[in-house]
Amino acid sequence: MNEMNGICFYVPIKQPLRDIVQSFWQVTRQNQFRKEIIIPKGIVEIIFNFSMETKFQANLYDSEFIIPRCFVQGYHTGPINLALPVSQSLYGAVLHTAAAKQILGVPPGEFARQCIDLTMINPSFDSLWHQLTEKKSFQERTMLLSHWILKRMSGLSDRDQYFNKLFTVSISVNLTVPGISDLLCYSPRHLSRKFYELSGLNTEQALLYLKYLKAKKLIHQSGFTLSQIAYACEFSDQSHFIKTFRSFTDLSPKEYRTKKSKIPGHYFE
Repeated sequence: MNEMNGICFYVPIKQPLRDIVQSFWQVTRQNQFRKEIIIPKGIVEIIFNFSMETKFQANLYDSEFIIPRCFVQGYHTGPINLALPVSQSLYGAVLHTAAAKQILGVPPGEFARQCIDLTMINPSFDSLWHQLTEKKSFQERTMLLSHWILKRMSGLSDRDQYFNKLFTVSISVNLTVPGISDLLCYSPRHLSRKFYELSGLNTEQALLYLKYLKAKKLIHQSGFTLSQIAYACEFSDQSHFIKTFRSFTDLSPKEYRTKKSKIPGHYFE
């Protein structure tokens, strides 16, 4: 488990948990900034809010809403603007996409472009929120939530595992419909249904989204030039790369590289 500047982070390394959860995290901090902008990260995430100001405002797709004390968010296609309170105490888990349906009982595509109160999905999340509140350390909370998650899983198929790798941009594959369909032995129509179930995106949208995610990852993890990133992510040209990146983030790749923080997908103002 890593801890730095009020941020704790843990990536499971043992099966079966590592096939279900990408990471657990916790943020406990006094905010120096007034606004946090979160660009699309391509994740399904459950979050528990333990802040003194239990509810705080956010803007998503030009609509104002109040962040509830426990919620799930799916694949976003635009940035979230958070009006930061004086202090924050948040705990969360990033789920592997194909595992989310078993854990939550609802296909993750249903959460696309939304932040949904978890108690509306299952009232037992209210009890889980209280149990997590009673745990004072990140390690204790992670042990509790890990146990809760494992009780709800019955295993993932090889295809589910492949989709997990695909959506975390941790597999080298030609991002085309024929390329992915052949690997999974899916018809293009079946592949489209699966993409929509997992992400709320059709095939064309999902493949473009995956290219964007790979580009965002390379901006953080490589020293590549933006032209090299465009080529590595299979964009037709630099103009297509900039247009796509801006469509998801309201920023050009160059602007994001300048604004980005140490937390991938987040910047502060």
